[in-house]
Amino acid sequence: MKTENVFQLTVPTPYPVGDVHMYVLKGDTLSLIDAGVNTAEAWEGIKDQLKAIGYQVTDIEQLILTHHHPDHIGLVDRFDHVENIYGHQLVQPWLTHDQAYFNRYQQFFEQLYEDCGVPDQFRALLKSLIVEKYLSGKSSLTDFLKEGDALPGHEDWQVLETPGHAQSHLSFYHSGHHSLLAGDHVLAHISSNPLLEPPSQEGESRPKPLLQYRDSMTKLLNYEIDQVYPGHGELFHRVNHLIRDRIKKQEARAEKVYRFLAEGPLTAYETCQRLFPKQYKTQFGLTMSETIGQLDYLESVGKVTVEQVKDYYVYRPNK
Repeated sequence: MKTENVFQLTVPTPYPVGDVHMYVLKGDTLSLIDAGVNTAEAWEGIKDQLKAIGYQVTDIEQLILTHHHPDHIGLVDRFDHVENIYGHQLVQPWLTHDQAYFNRYQQFFEQLYEDCGVPDQFRALLKSLIVEKYLSGKSSLTDFLKEGDALPGHEDWQVLETPGHAQSHLSFYHSGHHSLLAGDHVLAHISSNPLLEPPSQEGESRPKPLLQYRDSMTKLLNYEIDQVYPGHGELFHRVNHLIRDRIKKQEARAEKVYRFLAEGPLTAYETCQRLFPKQYKTQFGLTMSETIGQLDYLESVGKVTVEQVKDYYVYRPNK
């Protein structure tokens, strides 16, 4: 079996999550997994760290992207010499800066927040959702990756679709080495945020990212994984123990939400205020995604019912 070599690069980001990792993958092709954040400091860091392991930027032959978030695709346009850029098809509108997609993205959240009973002052934050496109490099995928594909130039690495943190999220598994290039799907030090996004096609129901995240985490239990290369934080082992612990903690948080609802029906916004009293004003998008995820979970297991009241929806516990 051909030995695959993995080299970690690490650069700072302006986000609370801190540093982000990329990985140089050496095989039949020299690939870079993810492309950092669009800052001068990150670009210099990539160049310096490539040099330290004996490479230059121009030695990178292709990019492979785990998902569309700006700390993972920020510098794609700096690699304008590469022959191929691979990723999930849902990365494409973020790379091309598809204005029609961004308009639909904003309209989705405007309607969602209205349905959730969100006050007007928080709806002004919607504009910041689209600002992130300016932190993402502009380019285009040359081909899409999907479940079961082998990574081009790295045939021993298998593509796993792992939606939840992002609808576009992919992880890459090496069965011979029992290794996982995990992106942001599973991190050692924090739980990944399953983030709300609009459906990929107009007219479809919205995705339920926490339910997807649970499924994607459980999916990893079917694989023998000894080494995880994450997008943030330290490399780690014992992924099965971590997965079971994360699912247990998520279910405990859902029970907390259920106890709130047992005191009386609440909108998603009111639930968010109760669940994150100190954070919801400063991290509104993240806390609303988490709250709606817990409500989706409770609805999926038959513990709550959602019903429309005037222009918004409330959640009631099932007795």
